[in-house]
Amino acid sequence: MEEKKRLGYRVVGTIKGVKGECNAGHKAGDRIELSAHQTGGLCGFLYHDVFPYVLMLQFGGGFPAEWGDPDVVNLECMDKTNLVAIELRRVRE
Repeated sequence: MEEKKRLGYRVVGTIKGVKGECNAGHKAGDRIELSAHQTGGLCGFLYHDVFPYVLMLQFGGGFPAEWGDPDVVNLECMDKTNLVAIELRRVRE
């Protein structure tokens, strides 16, 4: 199979914590490479929530520097009983 050229920056998600039990099996410390075209095995519900931020980081957008690191965003899934917290980080190579 032909390897496709990466578009934009790499975006890596790191599971920072799980409150309760994640039905998709995500655990603190898991690292997942994400992109506009690849879910990296991330739960569909969580991928739905983080997708706009993955696009932003992948294609060069960011938050103002005054808000913190423009290459990083921390998010949580919609299941507040079994909450999964994830950090998305743009990798500038």
